[in-house]
Amino acid sequence: MKYILNKKYWAPIALLSMLFLGLLLTSCENNDSEGKAITITKVFLEDVNSTVPDREVTFARLGQALRIEGSGFTGLKRVYINGYATYFNVVFVSDNSMLVNVSADTPILDADPSVRNTIRFANDTNEFTFPFEIRSGKPVINGISNTMPNPGEVIIVAGSGLTEVSKVVFPGNVEVTSGIVSDPDGEFFTVPAPSGVSDLGGSLFVQTSNGGVYSPACYNFKKGLLLNFDGQGQHGYWGTSTSMIQPADLESGVIGLENTSQGKYVPHRPARIASFDPAKNRCTEVWTAGNGVDNWRAQLTPYIPASTPLDKVALQFEMYVPDNWKDSGFIKICMINNFNGGEWTGACYNYVPWIVDGKSVDFKTPGWRTVTIPLNKFYAWSKEAFTFETVLAFREAATYQNFGMYFENSDIKLSNVTGSASEVEFPSKAISVKVYTDNWRIVSLDTPVYNDFAN
Repeated sequence: MKYILNKKYWAPIALLSMLFLGLLLTSCENNDSEGKAITITKVFLEDVNSTVPDREVTFARLGQALRIEGSGFTGLKRVYINGYATYFNVVFVSDNSMLVNVSADTPILDADPSVRNTIRFANDTNEFTFPFEIRSGKPVINGISNTMPNPGEVIIVAGSGLTEVSKVVFPGNVEVTSGIVSDPDGEFFTVPAPSGVSDLGGSLFVQTSNGGVYSPACYNFKKGLLLNFDGQGQHGYWGTSTSMIQPADLESGVIGLENTSQGKYVPHRPARIASFDPAKNRCTEVWTAGNGVDNWRAQLTPYIPASTPLDKVALQFEMYVPDNWKDSGFIKICMINNFNGGEWTGACYNYVPWIVDGKSVDFKTPGWRTVTIPLNKFYAWSKEAFTFETVLAFREAATYQNFGMYFENSDIKLSNVTGSASEVEFPSKAISVKVYTDNWRIVSLDTPVYNDFAN
């Protein structure tokens, strides 16, 4: 007997059949994907700007994109980097490969130790934890408290990303691994200065938990000394004016905390002067010997080529200010002996450390601190790009080739300090501040580039 089904039942039966088949297929697919074990075989850094845009790596930094190879990714539901739930787009997930970005919010030092330097993958029934180092941004060195310290003295290296410093290599391949104290936020670390550092100077290499970094090549560059008042360079002086610093004005008693003095040094207000009157320029002056003695080209260009951009060449000196200095006074640094005092133009630079963000603040140093002034900050060379050759030629053409410093105590316009329009002015007043300097030198600010990956 044949049974004939009424046509009105065909549509609902067909729909139910399709739904049942879809559920069956979905169930089978979920059983295959959500139940699969997850494995990781390789991790690649994706960087379209690199010469190797798809590079196998063992670590990544915040913000970087990763391509991960393995199996069982279909049905992936969650990714945790250092315990942080990290977003990923399922469009870029296949069973054997996926893309994920390391979020800038991923914890590093604050991550729970049990999950730090891990990536955890999870589906509904399986999970897999892969050990993988996560670093923050590349470390940076912005400054060194003293680039020519006595051996054994502690120096401060400032910057960013300087976390968990494990090693510092000084010029001459002198390695220090003990006595290093790191700031938890990575803004600085301290390290004892070793002995045996090369007099040729150079960069510090610092190994951190964020990778390696070099400092500018200005540490212990004794070949660049212009004058240290102890035999390197020649102190120039003449006449009997009150302003001229004579050999008898130099001091040699040990002064300073943390970083102490080295032999003789210059007091910019010698003991014979009780205080500086207001509205006075060229209160004191101290010079190198100049013509026939100073020869920057012969001394410096074997180490700092004349073609070096001027922002990569700097004057450095150590300075000690034991008591608060503010409101009045500054040091004029003169590239040659051709200034009457009070200038804010030409081949000079006025150093006013007590003006910060447009305001007068107390300035003092606990010990001797290195001051670094790139030569492109000198007013004559601050508006265009120049090379070291410009400075060398300028000095060689000068009638008086002495290099020196004045202490001045005239009124200061903030616009002269910042180079920006301002009506703010700091009227001078009588001061008796003590300011000492030593180890005048020219150094290179060239900084080697640290590459995360060997090419």
